[in-house]
This record gives sequence, C-alpha cells and structure tokens, in this order.
Amino acid sequence: MSERSYEGLVTLRQPSQKGMITLRGDFGELSKAVPLPAPGTCVADGEKAVAWMSPDELLVLLPHAEVRTEIARVTAALKGTHHLAADVSDARVLFDIKGDALRDVLAKLCPIDMRPSSTTIGRFRRTRLAQVPCAFWLRAEDHAELIVFTSVADYAWNVLTNAAQPAASVSYFTRQS
Repeated sequence: MSERSYEGLVTLRQPSQKGMITLRGDFGELSKAVPLPAPGTCVADGEKAVAWMSPDELLVLLPHAEVRTEIARVTAALKGTHHLAADVSDARVLFDIKGDALRDVLAKLCPIDMRPSSTTIGRFRRTRLAQVPCAFWLRAEDHAELIVFTSVADYAWNVLTNAAQPAASVSYFTRQS
C-alpha cells in the first residue's frame, strides 16, 4: 500500500508500511524481551513502541525494515518459554493523525470518552472507528497513531478524511483549550 496524506482539521498520513509484531505469552516472561507497558497504555522510544493489547498480548510497533531482526532477537531472548512472535505488518495499517482538532475528529467516529481526563497521552485504546475495529494511542496532545486491519483501510481512510473536512468542524475540544 502506498503512502497517502490529507490536510484538513487534522493532518492524516498513512505511511507506506509500518512494522508490527504480535507478541503473546506470559508477561513475566515477555518482560525479558521487551519493555512492558501498563495495562491500557503504550510505551515508546523514538520510532519503536510497545502497546498493551490484552493480558497476554503486546503489539510491537517499529520500522518495517527491522521486523525480522526484532523477531529473531525476541525469539532468542524467550528461548525455552512458551510464546508467539508473529509479523502482522501486512495484516494491519497505521494512520498518523496530527493537529489541534485530533480529539474532535476521533470523537465523531469512536464511541469513547475523548476528554483529556479520560483519554490521556500514552493511553492505548481498542475501540471502533465508525463500523470497524481499531486501536489508537495518543503520542502527544496533538498526535495519535491509529491502527486498523488492512482489509478495511480504505473505509477507515474515507471516514477519517470525511470527519476531518474543515466544514465538519465541531470545535468541542479545541474550544476548551
């Protein structure tokens, strides 16, 4: 899938490909290979991040070119323990969303509380984007990364760009700043 971008209430960008690894196992063991985020959060170090997906699953985000090396490193670190490290880069798409109206745009599409007191920076949320499953986290107050399955990427792109149309401004959260 090629990179695309849109400028509206927010800047939307879909990088050509982001590396993603599903890592499953006992968190006590997984902590030997990757930093463990607290439940419902994501920890980042530059282009790499580790997100809490469920009590036995993490999602590792990293540059696509590093996926094979990272899986080999994790597999070596977890040798002898029951775990799964799978490349899911082709199964999922990441959208990069930036701008002051970020909360307004996501609130139109996701049935969750987007107030800063509820959806905080670093919080990782699994929810729906209109009619499809998604996950997202706030890297900063004006920067989110949103993940959907590849099979619904065009639909997600279309609903995001529609919600980000300048004429669709609701200015709920941006007005409160």
